[in-house]
Amino acid sequence: MAKANKALVLGATGGIGGETAAALLRHGWELVALARNVRGEVLGADSLAAATWIKGDAMNAQDVRRAAEGVSVIVHAVNPPRFRDWGKLVLPMLDNTLAAAQDVGARIVLPGNIFNYGPDAFPVLREDSPQHPRTAKGRIRAEMERRIEEAARGRATALIVRFGDFFGPLPGNNWFSQSMVTPGTRLRSITYPGEARVGHSWAYLPDAGETFARLLDRAGELPPFARFHFAGHWDPNGLWMVRAIAEMLGRPEMKVNALPWRWIGVAGLFQQTPREIVKLRYLWRTPVRLDNSKLVAFLGREPHTSFSQAVGETLKALKIT
Repeated sequence: MAKANKALVLGATGGIGGETAAALLRHGWELVALARNVRGEVLGADSLAAATWIKGDAMNAQDVRRAAEGVSVIVHAVNPPRFRDWGKLVLPMLDNTLAAAQDVGARIVLPGNIFNYGPDAFPVLREDSPQHPRTAKGRIRAEMERRIEEAARGRATALIVRFGDFFGPLPGNNWFSQSMVTPGTRLRSITYPGEARVGHSWAYLPDAGETFARLLDRAGELPPFARFHFAGHWDPNGLWMVRAIAEMLGRPEMKVNALPWRWIGVAGLFQQTPREIVKLRYLWRTPVRLDNSKLVAFLGREPHTSFSQAVGETLKALKIT
């Protein structure tokens, strides 16, 4: 029988999965985490020390179903290892979560992103904005949400919260830690993927995790299928983030380099990862902002760490000097 405050997190070793898991533990939830490699350093992480770790693979339906026994929530924050064959594996992986959620009557929780949308929905995205993605990855993300919404018509329920680009203490797969800065180094310059005078939405990972926890604390008030947008931090001109990094490091005149999109495109002729990165460039060429009115109406306010504190804590955790 499912426990009302017991959750399974798939992807707890990643950025949004880890922060959501930590937030649920802070809120008194019993937590199960499924991971391919249950290592000592994972088990010893202070924020997740109270979790029950189960060795298994989210791509294995039996592993997911076994880990989901007795839970009321399954957080699907996982991706294929090293993002290889992403397009082939993401939907089958989600189907494992959907099947387990239907079996145990759990709520499926998905961190959403803006890949689902094309220019016809810009510049302000609301929960009912049309989803006409212009990339293969965006079409897959839209299909994920369609399948989740369909599952919520059965025994499962669902919650999707959509975010801008993540940054935060956990070095997950995001533009901040994989493009703009280099963790564990003395930073000499910042590489910015966007263009000047183009606004951009950022989501601080601890705030995102806290948002999920607060929503799930009130799960009884949610409809069978719920979708919210998270506003996060709005950089109105593409300069706030780079200035914040430079100022927090005490070097306000730090050089800012443009991301070499052209050379990434050349590399994409031979490798899958740069090929997929180039396809997302359009999201850096136009302002895309998320309207959080629905979220604020439900929670009262959106969890929000000040921009300077969020950037400072991120740099410190990533050991950037």
